[in-house]
Amino acid sequence: MNKLFFIVSLFFCITINAQDSLEISNGGNSVHNQKEIIIDNSDIETQKFNPNFKENYKSSEFQYEVKATEKGAWDRFLEAMKDFFKDLFGISDGVSSKAVDVTINIVSTLIILFVIYLIVKAILNKEGQWVFGKSTTKKIISDDDIERNLKLVDFEKLIKETIKSGDNRLTIRYYYLWILKRMSEKSIIDWNPEKTNTDYFYEIQNQKLKEDFSYVSYLYNYIWYGEFDLDNNAFESAKKSFEQTLKSI
Repeated sequence: MNKLFFIVSLFFCITINAQDSLEISNGGNSVHNQKEIIIDNSDIETQKFNPNFKENYKSSEFQYEVKATEKGAWDRFLEAMKDFFKDLFGISDGVSSKAVDVTINIVSTLIILFVIYLIVKAILNKEGQWVFGKSTTKKIISDDDIERNLKLVDFEKLIKETIKSGDNRLTIRYYYLWILKRMSEKSIIDWNPEKTNTDYFYEIQNQKLKEDFSYVSYLYNYIWYGEFDLDNNAFESAKKSFEQTLKSI
């Protein structure tokens, strides 16, 4: 009898605990029936992606990966030099970089000095063919244009140089042009490089000067254009005639 009472009591306790647990798990009054459930039967619109949607994200604003800068020829050359010094002397990258910088600076300086040397050499070599005017400001005239720039030429200095060099024919030419310059300065002739000796001859009013000019013009044409080789005696004689004409102007 006692055993039967114990079994019934145990069954009764288990039943009560199960009911309490069910009420807790359902939250008290949280049990709903089917009528209280709302079912959404509205149409669902399917969203589709534009096939080319990626094109909108190709600008720089959407680039999140840092791309390495492509190395140019100069950068590759510097790297090759660094590797050369590193392999040759067994030095570190930092020391090889400094060695390359020093080498580049030395080579650049040598190139600049060489260019300056070429420029100075070209100027000095050409200076012997230039003519300087008498004015305080130096003006340079090439031999090809000397007849068009008589007023800028220091013929006295030029003649001394040609006599020293032994170029007698060129000395006679400069004497003749000096005479034309002197007569132009004295307004005896109207200088124009397109005029001939005959044109100047008729412009001279002084008869004595006209005769002297006619003679030196003959010497000039014969010696310069005729490419006549002058010995010392012939040169001194012609030189004397030109100097006398210069003094008479």
